[in-house]
Amino acid sequence: MGMDFQPPYPVQFRGSGLARWLLRVLGWRVDFEGLPTQQGVIVVYPHTSNWDFPIAVLLKWAVGIPVMFWGKHTLFRIPLFGAWLGWLGGVPVSRASPQGVVGQMTALMKQKKALGQYFWLALSPEGTRRLTGGWRSGFYRLALEADVPVGLAGLDYSRKRLVFRDFVRLSGNQDHDLQRMAQVLTDIHGLRAGAAAPVRLIKSGRAQADTIAK
Repeated sequence: MGMDFQPPYPVQFRGSGLARWLLRVLGWRVDFEGLPTQQGVIVVYPHTSNWDFPIAVLLKWAVGIPVMFWGKHTLFRIPLFGAWLGWLGGVPVSRASPQGVVGQMTALMKQKKALGQYFWLALSPEGTRRLTGGWRSGFYRLALEADVPVGLAGLDYSRKRLVFRDFVRLSGNQDHDLQRMAQVLTDIHGLRAGAAAPVRLIKSGRAQADTIAK
């Protein structure tokens, strides 16, 4: 089943030669052809190991793509650590906000769209390294409400590659949309393959859906 956007993608980047060299030393490669739009949501899957974050950051530097991620606002108040999170692309959000985490990020995404400014948010819909029954719905609600595409970034440890070339425009039919994503990610295997959640939304409340990196 084809995706909604086809390469060549118009938004291109220049990555770090040093990061690409480090990836080659580690045996990793990147399958990435740019982005189709100036704004969107990136789903990074699966999340099964503590190694996922440093590998993902190195891959990010190698391709040169600026991506943001949301984090608990109190983390950004910690001296040095907060500045480091911001340098990596962290965006502070507050659980206490009446809008909720997704509402805050949706408002920011819409603002960026209105101004024509670049803004791609990356997150792990599993929310934890432990095996769960599926994905939390925050990413889906954000992309649907902001009307931006979802990019599928697969961390495949079995072949040591990042596969990031498919983008989905959500229809609002959750089962249909998640089935399409599952087809793209079916051959992606995490470091701990048995800990990868199935590609389906968890039927849960807002507090569980609004996952914050912590």
